[in-house]
Amino acid sequence: MTPSPDPSLWRGLTQQRISRRTMLKGVLGGVGVAALGSTLAGCSIPGSLGSQNEVKVDWTKFWSDQKPTTKLNFANWPLYIDQDKGKYPSLQAFTKKTGIAVNYQPVIQNNAPFYATVSPLLRAHEDTGYDIVVMTNGWELTEMISNGFVIELDHSKLPNFAKYGAANVKNPPYDPANKHSVVWQTGFTGIAYNTKLITREINSLQDLLDPAFKGHVGMMNDNTELGSLGLLATGVEPTKSTPADWQKAAAWLTKQRDSGQVAGYYDQSYIDKLSNGDTWITQAWSGDVFQAIAGGNKHLKFVIPQEGVMLWHDNMMIPMQAQNPLSALSWMNFYYTPEIAGMVADYVNYVCPVPGARDYILHELRDPVVANSPLVFPNEATDEKLHNFYVFKNYDDYEEWNKVFNPVIQS
Repeated sequence: MTPSPDPSLWRGLTQQRISRRTMLKGVLGGVGVAALGSTLAGCSIPGSLGSQNEVKVDWTKFWSDQKPTTKLNFANWPLYIDQDKGKYPSLQAFTKKTGIAVNYQPVIQNNAPFYATVSPLLRAHEDTGYDIVVMTNGWELTEMISNGFVIELDHSKLPNFAKYGAANVKNPPYDPANKHSVVWQTGFTGIAYNTKLITREINSLQDLLDPAFKGHVGMMNDNTELGSLGLLATGVEPTKSTPADWQKAAAWLTKQRDSGQVAGYYDQSYIDKLSNGDTWITQAWSGDVFQAIAGGNKHLKFVIPQEGVMLWHDNMMIPMQAQNPLSALSWMNFYYTPEIAGMVADYVNYVCPVPGARDYILHELRDPVVANSPLVFPNEATDEKLHNFYVFKNYDDYEEWNKVFNPVIQS
């Protein structure tokens, strides 16, 4: 195995890096998620779900017909894999073990515009140029699967996923039995607060309504995240929610806004607002808070409220017409070992899908900060408070959600 870079180097590299969830201002011009969803509505074709399902594929025959290759084209988000001086140690180890050369391309800035780029090729049954793409569970991923744009995985070639994968990454509601995807990284959406400005303990989503914090509460401008928090705050399990539940959640969020609690609905800038005291308490992503604390903001604290937190997954999938599907499966299986997942987790600091990687990070990489963080390796008590996002049934369902929650942000 290729020698691992010193953990202290990785710590320094991660402190100032951009989160995988960032809406890069240079690319998107500061457009918020809600506005982006409206702008890119044309990227999803109404009524297109299931349009290619009439083409039945014998997946057993498909995989038996595949021939090994020595190439892998891997599309991912920027700064979302272990790096050392411009190289990727985990990928180097993979190439050394398998002989498969990896063309790694950090080209995905956001799910919607990336899907808008590849969907015309997929509809035309053409190769996207990628053998693995990493997509977040949400509308675009649901449409890719439902339209037959993703190859069904041969799990007989993924024994490490079965052996080492965490329970919370198996059989997700958006892809039952992991037929089309396995998780790359995952994370929580909960609450963070500035302990210099709030001295009492925070333990509930209802704390976001506390008049003592009026004008100093940060909320996300991603309507999926915002709406899901509203559902949890009103006691509704998001995966089982109905449009009537959405209306109640929107009413809770509107009350919060109209009472003057909310300082703003933020993109990635929320973490800076919290760190510098512009906001005191905010909706937050676990990985961002971990990185902010590692970067010196010791006064920040991430909280898993009693109502629970949202669990999101970034997923590896193989697009139809991929030229090297066996190489893609080989990487997926290779990644799901404690050593390789540990190398990646020690760099990116999100929730690792391989619990066994903790011991590797602690004893081999000698990085107790990451190994002992509940934001990277959650305990059983945390697992019990994890909630999955609602899975849209069709385009109309997706549009209904947008109509309910976009006005909260845009008004």
